[in-house]
Amino acid sequence: MHYSVLLNESIEGLNIKPDGIYVDATLGYAGHSSKILEKLTTGHLYAFDQDVEAIEYSFKKLDSISHDNFTIIKSNFISLKEELNKLGVDKVDGILFDLGFSSPQIDDPSRGFSFMKDAPLDMRMNQEQKESAYDVVNKYKEEELTNIFYKYAEEKYSRSIAKGIINNRPINTTMELVEVIKKSVPFAYYLKKHPEREIFQAIRIEVNKELYVLEKVLPDAIEMLNKGGRICVITFHSLEDRIVKQQFKKDSEVNQLMMGLRDEDIPVEFRPKLKLINKKPIEASNKELEENSRSKSAKLRIVERV
Repeated sequence: MHYSVLLNESIEGLNIKPDGIYVDATLGYAGHSSKILEKLTTGHLYAFDQDVEAIEYSFKKLDSISHDNFTIIKSNFISLKEELNKLGVDKVDGILFDLGFSSPQIDDPSRGFSFMKDAPLDMRMNQEQKESAYDVVNKYKEEELTNIFYKYAEEKYSRSIAKGIINNRPINTTMELVEVIKKSVPFAYYLKKHPEREIFQAIRIEVNKELYVLEKVLPDAIEMLNKGGRICVITFHSLEDRIVKQQFKKDSEVNQLMMGLRDEDIPVEFRPKLKLINKKPIEASNKELEENSRSKSAKLRIVERV
């Protein structure tokens, strides 16, 4: 039903203690969560997701492993600290973020994520959310669309595609949008680049506020880690990876104001919070790539609280 990317590498990276408190910020279809839960005895797993289908499926899967050692929280992980605090949890031993989309979500035409299947323009992770891809495509101004396509898709024909969308409204389905994109760029460029892939990605990022959410949650996640606790983040495109890399780099270095001082002379608040477990991101093995082509762009970064 769903292939969990970099499964063994991320579980190993968490360095799980049987009595520890762990968070799967992106439950999905419980591929990573089930492996975490199998390693716990008196510990506890807290898992976040917004997707009702995924939660219902994953509850049954996790309940078959343990009745008492897990809690599923229906929420976007931007509220990770707030939701855990409500449950009396202020420190944890590990947090996993798998920022990819589950295969069932991508492959279900009704969800509107795929540019290869005709469906209503949706792309909402949380289907109770009001704004969908339809709203972005049909209500945003030309300048807003141009900025989204340039920032999130790094598309050189961003303005031309935005203008094409404005001139062809209303656009109701994914295939209608693909056709507009196709007509908005030179034909040779379309055949070579297929910009609809990145444009759909950009719209999906905007609908779900993915980069904003990631930027907001990482500092909270770091603060919640016990000493020796770890964060594993699996990203799938350069925009996500850049955010993670920069945050981890910032928190693993001595504050610039304290450069040159001996470690013992640096006030605690200016010392590094993190240790990089891998300086270069871990990527999928050849074996995994053979089994799942969607692992190709995945990168895993691991840090430990010091």
